[in-house]
Amino acid sequence: MAGTTVTPNTGRKFRLILREGGTAREMGGDAAAVGVQIVDKVFTEALDAGASDIHLQPERNQMRIRLRIDGQMHQLGSFNNDHASAVLARLKLAASMHIDERRQAQDGRIDMEYSGRRFSARVSILPSLNGEKVVMRLLDPASVRIDISILGMPPDVQQHWLRSIQTPYGMIIVTGPTGSGKTSTLYATLNKLDRAKRNIVTVEDPVEYEFQDNITQVQVTDKMGFAKVMRSFLRQDPDVMMVGEMRDPESLHIGIQASLTGHLVLTTLHTNNAVETLGRMIDMGGEPYLIASTVVCILGQRLVRVICPQCKEAYTPNEEELFALNLTPKEAANKTFYHGRGCNNCRNSGYKGRVGVFELLMNTHKIRQIIASGASMQKLAAAAKAQGMRTMLEDGMDKVFRGVTTPSEVIHAVYTSAGMDLSDMAESGEEDDDTTEDEGEEE
Repeated sequence: MAGTTVTPNTGRKFRLILREGGTAREMGGDAAAVGVQIVDKVFTEALDAGASDIHLQPERNQMRIRLRIDGQMHQLGSFNNDHASAVLARLKLAASMHIDERRQAQDGRIDMEYSGRRFSARVSILPSLNGEKVVMRLLDPASVRIDISILGMPPDVQQHWLRSIQTPYGMIIVTGPTGSGKTSTLYATLNKLDRAKRNIVTVEDPVEYEFQDNITQVQVTDKMGFAKVMRSFLRQDPDVMMVGEMRDPESLHIGIQASLTGHLVLTTLHTNNAVETLGRMIDMGGEPYLIASTVVCILGQRLVRVICPQCKEAYTPNEEELFALNLTPKEAANKTFYHGRGCNNCRNSGYKGRVGVFELLMNTHKIRQIIASGASMQKLAAAAKAQGMRTMLEDGMDKVFRGVTTPSEVIHAVYTSAGMDLSDMAESGEEDDDTTEDEGEEE
């Protein structure tokens, strides 16, 4: 395997596990076989590096191996196409897939043990021009026990969030794009709830991590979609429902009705920020007065990479970075900025690990009035800003000034082509209001 050396896995620190009929056993295979060695080596390298995903990319002359670490793709190596069939057969067998199926996409799950710890991988195989591409999402069961205090929430946001999740009913929403850490936030939130005295149910696509006690988790299937499972939940006497994602108007309607009838609903939506979530709910058919009365709070979040502690050093950001952060050179002169120069500890990336940047919109009496009146997103943004809401950009800048991350990371995470910062939205709304008043006076 080019780029990394394959050696026989004689210590058996790594094992693939097959589960059949409720029993688990180690997957067989000659440890000296090249296909077995490559599979074991890829998994151990990825687990040691803390990768979230493994990509086996078929090319004309080789199978390229890439890892996603801290949200970025890294080259691990490659192996000859002569070994591709053996590697794919082993992965398919471990994931309970059809070994001889090469024309259709397949999904499965692989269980494994490494150095005495259990891991899983969600596997997707897709036929492509040069062969079958494999993408595996690595899942660490320990992640389900994540504590909310290590997510990176500012103290005031964490305090409001923990108070909000103790409400007996209503809808609590986490928003952000794919890969922004929403599932981790929801799992950490469930860990803060009293599972012994509450009936907690979840519907997920897929179920990535398994809770060990007092939580019923349901996997979405073709026959059991989000809406159908949610309806069934309402007949299961739940106190708390976690819905992996509100994907359609029907799911949103059921979630709102559940919130109105004494249930606490935790869910996610794909929007750019907390304020836009309210507009998205209305676009999906939610009645403004119902949204106003059911939503407890909305948490917007992104993930930014943390500066590697072993190669961290001060530096001077360029003009583009200062402009994006709305800082003048004079203001920047009073601040100290840091980045990582790159070392072996961080694979020369300058970053090690990730942390969240957050914004929390609390549905206060003033916000409820604005939502129910059908006002614009600009007015909502202005009201949120007036009541002290800090945006993801502001939280990110605070983490930059504290030496946690870099300006470029915050810019990359928070700025999108589809969205504006809350301050921009609020200022836009104020300008619109002034224009309306002036036009009224002229008339």
